[in-house]
Amino acid sequence: MPVKKPAATGKRNTAPRDADKTQVVGDTRARIQPPAILLMGPTASGKTGVAVKLVRRLKCEIISVDSAQVYRDMDVGTAKPDAEVLAAAPHHLINVIGPDEAYSAARFRDDALTLMREITERGNIPLLVGGTMMYFKALTEGLSELPEADPLIRMIIDTMAEEKGWPGVHRELARVDPEIAARLAPNDAQRIQRALEVYYITDRTMSELQKKPKYVYFPYTPLKIALLPSDRAVLHERIADRFEAMLELGLISELRRLRKNYALEATMPSMRCVGYRQAWDYLDEKISLSQLREQGIAATRQLAKRQLTWLRSTKNLVEFDCLAEDLDSRVLDHLQALLADQPGMRLP
Repeated sequence: MPVKKPAATGKRNTAPRDADKTQVVGDTRARIQPPAILLMGPTASGKTGVAVKLVRRLKCEIISVDSAQVYRDMDVGTAKPDAEVLAAAPHHLINVIGPDEAYSAARFRDDALTLMREITERGNIPLLVGGTMMYFKALTEGLSELPEADPLIRMIIDTMAEEKGWPGVHRELARVDPEIAARLAPNDAQRIQRALEVYYITDRTMSELQKKPKYVYFPYTPLKIALLPSDRAVLHERIADRFEAMLELGLISELRRLRKNYALEATMPSMRCVGYRQAWDYLDEKISLSQLREQGIAATRQLAKRQLTWLRSTKNLVEFDCLAEDLDSRVLDHLQALLADQPGMRLP
């Protein structure tokens, strides 16, 4: 299949980045850092399949970078690897918490760095695989110094949402922090709540706090790989097929069990995940089965669009066509050459 952007061995994206905002703690550039493979891509790009092949050929251990797969008992709707795949290539950071709990980018960063150290000490290479771009960014670039969540403030904002709706809360956010509000959809309840919460706690906007210089601890050489489609229409077909498969595998019955076994609400982060959000409305008889299918596919395609936008602005990224028949071998050949040629890196 012809590739529009990536070359046969991958194309490097060297888009400029505002480097002044990130400062590295210590003189880490003066010493050789161990490698870490960052395998990124939009939903349905085949990341898991490539990762499993890499584990078979390289001494890697997989760390999942997926904000939905951290939840236990949410298997069908998150496209979680099945038992056979996990037996062949175990994944860290899946099934971490219950769907009635919350998991943050800050916690991911702490968990991932701990696992990366342990993996490296075992003589293996951390292989971080997923599509939650916020987690990748937090890991490699650090986090802004934002306050912890305040249950009382959140209750106040929830009450405001009950009275005005989330578009009304979005308008309030636009009044105090127009920069952040412009990035968010009027019904993006989770992010609107967080941005307004930060303002109420600190009396400073999130956009202002995010511009403060960050001190980053990331003692690894990141080998960034992106799986991008040469034909977005084909990716859209894959997304539709995968969502249809989720319905056939029992997405609706899975959510029905979750609602029975956990004290869940529609506004919880786990239930805001694509697929579950639409299935929740179906079980509440707000939409039909055909609407569930249509809305789920549309939401997944929007997610993929956001992922692709983020990836195309990422620096030092090597791109591969996720639709290529020899994708696995291309990525493997690239990594083997890179690990063999780079000073201080070794092929396990």
